[in-house]
Amino acid sequence: EKAEKLKASIRAKVEHPFRLVKQQFGYAKVRYRGLVKNTARLTMLFALGNLWMARRQLMEAQG
Repeated sequence: EKAEKLKASIRAKVEHPFRLVKQQFGYAKVRYRGLVKNTARLTMLFALGNLWMARRQLMEAQG
């Protein structure tokens, strides 16, 4: 049971950014734009996701 709880907690940490990109930013599928454009879009969305998850700490640091 302890091992399952550990696996679930790791899985949740890994899956959370993907849920964020899909739900908050509406990214459901890759369009046929080319690998470079799709990669750039996903990189931007995950960077925004990092800012979204850190927004509370950033606001507290600002004042």
